[in-house]
Amino acid sequence: MDETRKTIVFAGAAVILALAAFIFSPSRITPEAFLDQGEPFYPEFTDPNEATTLEVIDYNESSGTARPFKVTFKNGRWTIPSHHDYPADAKERLAQTAAGVIDIKKDDFRTSNAADHERCGVVDPLDATAPGLSGRGSRITLKGADDRILADYIVGYEVPDREGFRFVRIPGQNRVYAARMNIEISTNFADWIETNLLQITGDKIDRVMLKDYSIDERTRSVIPRDNIELKRDDEQEWTMAGLPKGKQLDSATVQTMMSTLSGLQIVGVRPKPEGLSASLTDPAGGDISQEGRLSLQSKGYFFTRDGQLMSNEGELNVRTSDGVIYILRFGEVLYGSGLEVTAGAAEAGETGSDGQGQANRFLFVAAGFEPGYFKKPPEPRSRDYLEKADSLWTEADRQNKERQDALDAWQRKVEHGQELASDLNNRFADWYYVISEDSFDKIHLTREALTAKSES
Repeated sequence: MDETRKTIVFAGAAVILALAAFIFSPSRITPEAFLDQGEPFYPEFTDPNEATTLEVIDYNESSGTARPFKVTFKNGRWTIPSHHDYPADAKERLAQTAAGVIDIKKDDFRTSNAADHERCGVVDPLDATAPGLSGRGSRITLKGADDRILADYIVGYEVPDREGFRFVRIPGQNRVYAARMNIEISTNFADWIETNLLQITGDKIDRVMLKDYSIDERTRSVIPRDNIELKRDDEQEWTMAGLPKGKQLDSATVQTMMSTLSGLQIVGVRPKPEGLSASLTDPAGGDISQEGRLSLQSKGYFFTRDGQLMSNEGELNVRTSDGVIYILRFGEVLYGSGLEVTAGAAEAGETGSDGQGQANRFLFVAAGFEPGYFKKPPEPRSRDYLEKADSLWTEADRQNKERQDALDAWQRKVEHGQELASDLNNRFADWYYVISEDSFDKIHLTREALTAKSES
């Protein structure tokens, strides 16, 4: 090949490379493009407490579907609409998220060419006209009162060689910026709720009753297996009635059980049918609708012939030093992952041993106050001391005053326990909960699992 031909070939290759660079990289930037650099995207949004709704929409490329997650202030409380309006512990987290969004600025203009959006990962996940499935970003929207939009972004890929920066654009606009993102916006259900289901500490638990039985679903009869009672003694040591000869209580297993109960985590939630919670106050279950019964049965709960609500995997009664009894009824196994578990997005195949995904367990929770837990002290024989000056009290007056003080303290304890049980029932009433199978295995124990060979 002569020199002239080599020159022509090299020149042609250079043109092709230049053309490819023009097509496949963000468009060239003119000086005018930098005029808004460093400015906030939404200069009027300055108060994070204005935000009453956060919506994040991710895109699942494998299924080709958008996945929304929202937290909003509704009817006087924070809720998560995607999870049946379950109450959210969201005010502080949302304010922190909003403050981080306020700080997002147009740090570095990159392109105004719509053809670059896919490469930057800022294709709107809600854009039904976009030709491909790849390159779709996460759309983050903050709203205030009356659904007024405070900020709305599409957040794309990380910017190469710029740690902490992401490609960002505003929906409906072509301009793409590199922006520093100092926030972590979670779409994880557990990050937005109080996950500690029972909200008790292990040192307050003083008795646990394991009622191990199953239900014959055809005859609705109870098949008992065992009843196990664990109690704390005066030295705060756990004891178990009916220990087999040559056996002792396995203290490590008991401690694991108590720590699991005190930190029992909510994995998912399902709403009970409307009216079911109120009708369960009828001991015979006479007011339970057909819808309510089917709902209970689908989760593993049944009414026996004498009207008792029972579960197909037994129950656990946990008493605290407030006199409150938590009743935990264990239901069906639930297989799956993601929204299947946390919200029941795919109800089909929800239960059964042939399910797919990680195993979890339905849990029905109720609470009550144990009458007589606090022993009532004797009443004063007389209240004549109320009409006397303290200096004129007799010894009998002082004894009667001490009795009244003890009676008042008893009454406060009883009222506190009753109020606590009522508040808990109000919290538990509308929901079936889902817990992990690992947690279930640590609290649903047999007598054999709780004992070890005696060292003596």
